[in-house]
Amino acid sequence: MKTTTLATITLVAASTVFGAFAASAATAVDRTYMRKGDQEIRVFTFEDKLFCRRVSDEFEMCHGMEEAGGGTWTGPNMKHPDMPKFMTFEGTVVIGGNKKMSIEGCVAGGAVCDREVWDEVE
Repeated sequence: MKTTTLATITLVAASTVFGAFAASAATAVDRTYMRKGDQEIRVFTFEDKLFCRRVSDEFEMCHGMEEAGGGTWTGPNMKHPDMPKFMTFEGTVVIGGNKKMSIEGCVAGGAVCDREVWDEVE
């Protein structure tokens, strides 16, 4: 009886630890998208954070967003390449299975937002 109980406790503990580890592991991403028809943007994960970098000049837009689940990433330090470099935005990136990526940055508590949809480069 003691062996069965110990084995059950060990199995439950191992399942809990593995489940927590699996839930915390971010989805790996490494893709290239086209912004405005002529700007290649490399979107990738590094140390479980998402980065969106313009290939031509290495301009970083996403600045280490965290995965929120379901292909969605969020973070407070997004930058827009067409805005002054000191400005940051609350950002959301959604990577879809349809070879498209949506990127949105907001200010003023979400009152003012700008959203773009990019196509994946094959």
